Amino acid sequence: MKGRIHSVETCGTVDGPGLRYIVFTQGCLLRCAYCHNPDTWDQNNGKEISVDEIIEDLKAYLPFIKASNGGITVSGGEPLLQLDFLYHLFKACKELGIHTAIDTSGGCFHEDEIFLQKLSRVLALTDLVLLDIKQINSDKHKRLTGKQNGHILSFARLLSKKEVPVWIRHVLVPGLTDSVDDLQQLRLFIDGLPNVEKVEILPYHQLGVYKWHALGLSYPLEHVSPPTEEQVLKASNILIKA
Repeated sequence: MKGRIHSVETCGTVDGPGLRYIVFTQGCLLRCAYCHNPDTWDQNNGKEISVDEIIEDLKAYLPFIKASNGGITVSGGEPLLQLDFLYHLFKACKELGIHTAIDTSGGCFHEDEIFLQKLSRVLALTDLVLLDIKQINSDKHKRLTGKQNGHILSFARLLSKKEVPVWIRHVLVPGLTDSVDDLQQLRLFIDGLPNVEKVEILPYHQLGVYKWHALGLSYPLEHVSPPTEEQVLKASNILIKA
């Protein structure tokens, strides 16, 4: 079984607990205005890499991963576009006792029966989902990402129903995702999900702008500065419970 992979990071520290072996998959259906990996969008790019190759490489880092209570995180791009690969990868990880996590926007979620069957068998092998809710307001979400968010919120509810542990992540973009009303609505939504273990605010940055330029794309948020500490604190007071 092979997946179409953009890149691998062997010692990540921000995408789940402990040290993480992070696999960045290729392909994404969203077109986020602040995306720092636009080179992952095209599903035909990247490199085909087998589960066996990834596991063999991961084994070299296993002592460090286990000592830190870490694991593997599959990010992207959008991992849920490659559910068969994800299943076989996580199955192999579980045979080695490795903690598994998916970092996803839920942007490709839909309620097709075959998709749901494949998703269910992946989630049965998943210890944690890092779910990026970019904007709770559906119209604003469409302006920000190119798609509305109803299916993403349905995915969040499904994770809750299946009692899959979730960390909610929210990128704080001044003027786009930081209004008090939107943050309060997001907090209300999160309050209805008993499986949410943690909420993380990710301050917007422009570290990926050079990739847009390298791809010949016009970066839409050139005029937007990262949030101040005060703006991050204000959002934290709403989204993160003491």
